Amino acid sequence: MISRSTIDRVFEAARVEEVVGEFVQLKKAGSNFKGLSPFTDEKSPSFMVSPVKQIWKDFSTGKGGNAISFLMEHEHYTYPEALKWLAKKYNIEIEETVQSNQEKEQINERESMFLVSNFAKDFFHSTMLNTNQGKAIGLSYFKERGFRDETIKKFDLGYCLDEWDHFTNAAISKGYQLKYLESTGLTIVKDNKQFDRFKGRVMFPIHSMSGRILGFGGRILTADKKAAKYLNSPESDIYHKSKILYGIYQAKKEIAKQDNCFLVEGYTDVISFHQSGIENVVASSGTALTADQIRLISRLTKNITVLFDGDAAGIRASIRGIDLILEQGMNVKVVQFPDGEDPDSFAKSHSDIELKEFLNTAAQDFINFKVSLLLEDTQNDPVKKAGLIRDIVTSISKIPDAIQREVYVQECSQIMEISERILFSELAQLIAKTNTEESKKYQEEKKTFEVVKRQEIQLKEVDQLDILEKEIIKLLLLYGNEEVDFIDEITHFDENGREIKTQKTYKNEVSAEIYLHLHDDEIEFTNPVFKEIYNEIIYQINQSEILEIDKLINHPNTIISSAVTSILMDEEKYQLSQWERKNIFVTGAKEVLTKAVTDSIYNIRRILIDKLLKEKAVKEKEYSKEEIEEIMNYNSLRIRLSEKLNRVV
Repeated sequence: MISRSTIDRVFEAARVEEVVGEFVQLKKAGSNFKGLSPFTDEKSPSFMVSPVKQIWKDFSTGKGGNAISFLMEHEHYTYPEALKWLAKKYNIEIEETVQSNQEKEQINERESMFLVSNFAKDFFHSTMLNTNQGKAIGLSYFKERGFRDETIKKFDLGYCLDEWDHFTNAAISKGYQLKYLESTGLTIVKDNKQFDRFKGRVMFPIHSMSGRILGFGGRILTADKKAAKYLNSPESDIYHKSKILYGIYQAKKEIAKQDNCFLVEGYTDVISFHQSGIENVVASSGTALTADQIRLISRLTKNITVLFDGDAAGIRASIRGIDLILEQGMNVKVVQFPDGEDPDSFAKSHSDIELKEFLNTAAQDFINFKVSLLLEDTQNDPVKKAGLIRDIVTSISKIPDAIQREVYVQECSQIMEISERILFSELAQLIAKTNTEESKKYQEEKKTFEVVKRQEIQLKEVDQLDILEKEIIKLLLLYGNEEVDFIDEITHFDENGREIKTQKTYKNEVSAEIYLHLHDDEIEFTNPVFKEIYNEIIYQINQSEILEIDKLINHPNTIISSAVTSILMDEEKYQLSQWERKNIFVTGAKEVLTKAVTDSIYNIRRILIDKLLKEKAVKEKEYSKEEIEEIMNYNSLRIRLSEKLNRVV
């Protein structure tokens, strides 16, 4: 287990905006930062980070928390793994206490797969650098490709010896279980025999956005026609090739900085570009581009430049990816390398400056690219030319933004020498067809869930008590240490029996005022999470006479820290809509704090009295005189509370 002192140092050093910024492109929004949700596919930002409070909130999913919880949600880390990731980022030495056998058994299978994969990465790298066969074959190959030592280290490149079970035996001898070697695909188990999947191959570890090893790509170096040139890890619980891009870990910072991502096909294309000083580059690793991969890039930038090899057949096969990028609302440009060249070979045969200049000058939008690629085939053939125009308009129809669509229609009209009216007509038909198909799909889904939804609405009443409990917790978290003026209303009677009310003003802290009233009325929270948060707050105040929010935000119970974060970030939500720019100004709770505290106490009393009266109303017997008097007193108190709240009873 990680020691308490290490945990404290990690929390002191970690900056939530820096941690989240590793995975999400953030833009300044007042005192906060905002960005697109990394958990959903959205076009407008609903993700907020507060550097002051050191918390984040995703308003599209309701998720929120601190730096630790973000890593747990986004990277599926365990709590200790998230701490270790932060410790590594901020150069904090980890102090650990001895784990019990029970704690060791609690490491789940998924985490065991990550451990095995990380061991494999280090083992293959060490094998290449420290064995005769590794140096002679693996290291020589990378050196022949022109890769420098620092590049080899940066991408954790390695080599698996050309022996049947060398890696498998080494892993088992280190205590790694065969079932995890098999589930990650590193070892193949067949007929009670086991052998290394990647034997005799140079190794390209595939990292997640945070640097965890998800899988491997292996290239064979012999001329064995029966063996695949490249071999990837099979799909597993941790490796989904359609959801990851090679090089995203090494490229993410530069992608966000340059506000552009170069998309290539192979591992060596990525590595060669890095060595040439262009680090905002990722690869689809030979697989067809997917929506998930595009969304991964969209967290960092809205701009993608697709780099195609000079091979015309390969280009035609990859054109579908352009439409997919457009469909995701991304801006796309295309660079085509000269015939016979690919990004790797071009980077090696040209200087760094020449490569950068070529990428800048050769980049063109997708219309010009399609025209330059396909126009030759349409010469003197009106039918083929019409097909090309229809193909371009189909691509334009994928763009969600109407203004962008119109601009591209105008450009297509000029290049292809066809009227805008005809193009807009074709575009309208395509969009209408798409909308009709989507509408049918939506209606079918709607029918499926309609009955269930109706039942939910009927059964689910608004829990007013839950809302009020949340409001009290919010007041405590935001203003618990504030001292404000409260009014005490005193009622007495004169000699004629007339009721006289007088008011007395006194100062008190918000936390003390709320505690005093809830304690006097013996009110307990019904929501278990709010109850635990309230108890933590009262414990803090009793111990140190001050509420320390950081201890709740960084609470080891992630349910508590998440609930606290969600409440704290509620008031930041309006910044996403930029209401101030529209001359809509929100009154802060602090400006009416006394009333907010008093109303919350009165309201929770009123709800509890209503609940009690409802319970008494369902009694199937005659009421005693005492019970009638009690009900009348409750009703009288309910009326007085409503008067204080300016409610009509």
